[in-house]
Amino acid sequence: MDVRDILKDGYGRLPETIEAAVRDLSPEQLRWAPKPGANSIGWLVWHLTRVQDHHLTAVIGGEQIYVSGDWGPRFGLGSDPSDTGYGHGPEQVAGVAPASWETLTGYFGAVLARTVAWVETLTPADLDRIVDRDWDPPVTLGVRLVSVLDDDVQHAGQAAYLRGLL
Repeated sequence: MDVRDILKDGYGRLPETIEAAVRDLSPEQLRWAPKPGANSIGWLVWHLTRVQDHHLTAVIGGEQIYVSGDWGPRFGLGSDPSDTGYGHGPEQVAGVAPASWETLTGYFGAVLARTVAWVETLTPADLDRIVDRDWDPPVTLGVRLVSVLDDDVQHAGQAAYLRGLL
């Protein structure tokens, strides 16, 4: 199996989990958290999409879809390219207010489409390219792609779990 096919399969499994977690939820339900200060379904899906958009734009180049598509206001936020949710406190988590469940799936779908199209262009040798020298050992493109996918899967599962609690 080609590495591109493995990556596309991994990333391609996310939409079903994400849609099942958010479909038909109201904006209030998307902001619900099981206790004060906990992450909401909407925040989790927003965050996992922001991380994919942010991290992959850094290696693909160009502008983040969050900014170029002016997605921030649809979440009650500005379109700050550095705001991915890392380090958010309870007030910032509560401030992520998706206009609808379709806002979440729409933004994720746009980011995923770009990710998959770009993955199609990769060669096995591309995966060894160093993309982040701030770590020891430095992070390769292959490690970054798996790291983003792992983060996405974990947060999609958390959102699905919260949907069950809700």
